Amino acid sequence: QVQLVESGGGLVQHGGSLTVSCATSGFPFEYYTMAWFRQAPGKEREGVACINMHQRRTDYADSVQGRFTISKDNGKRSLDLRMNNLTPEDTAVYYCAAYIVGGGSCLAPGYRYWGQGIQVTVSS
Repeated sequence: QVQLVESGGGLVQHGGSLTVSCATSGFPFEYYTMAWFRQAPGKEREGVACINMHQRRTDYADSVQGRFTISKDNGKRSLDLRMNNLTPEDTAVYYCAAYIVGGGSCLAPGYRYWGQGIQVTVSS
């Protein structure tokens, strides 16, 4: 049974940093393309960062490029997202996703497995 469990969310001040993590089980972690998405109130879910295991590359949304870093720890089976210089516009529920279906950008929401999400709130 595939499980993705996010942790590390919370409240942080404008300009601060936070790392969210995704603990996983039930699938071959080292081979799956994985990503972080977020959804703010009233907005569509958007891809934030991804690690494409087929193309051996990472991709970031323009809005977070240079501030966020995605990383995989195969030993811990953990996918992390380090977020620096946070702004209130980064406030959202953040989701971990695994196993992209189909081609195209790994920032597209075509993933089979999703975590339950975790709240990140950035105060102004």
